[in-house]
Amino acid sequence: MSMVEEIRQRLAEALAPVELDVLDEGHKHAGHANEGKGHFHVRIVSMAFAGQLPLKRHRMIYAALDGLMDKGIHALSIDAQPPKS
Repeated sequence: MSMVEEIRQRLAEALAPVELDVLDEGHKHAGHANEGKGHFHVRIVSMAFAGQLPLKRHRMIYAALDGLMDKGIHALSIDAQPPKS
């Protein structure tokens, strides 16, 4: 399973998103640490984020990705929102 698929699966199981995009952005970071490997962007919309501050949303994502931050994810940018009413 690729890292993108692993991230997608873990977030889907933990947060039941209504929208989820996981992008490998390693190509944007060529020449940086790890030659750009392990740079990802997550855009996720989930009811689990309703009423939660952005910091709490990020913590929920990091909890779902526990262990991957040490193995395969070098940098993670996050756009986490509740569904718009």
